[in-house]
Amino acid sequence: MAVNFEEIKQRFIQADIEGKIDIYTTTSGLGVDQFKELLKHFPIQHLDKLERAMG
Repeated sequence: MAVNFEEIKQRFIQADIEGKIDIYTTTSGLGVDQFKELLKHFPIQHLDKLERAMG
């Protein structure tokens, strides 16, 4: 199954914090630049939650 980054990005943008964390930590097949692009849409004040989720 091909990864549709634009679809993933739109879901990420629309998701709440927990949804963003879930998408970021469970999506495979993305490149480093794509993960960086997602981080641009993640509220920096909640970055600690993402870091904890990534273990």
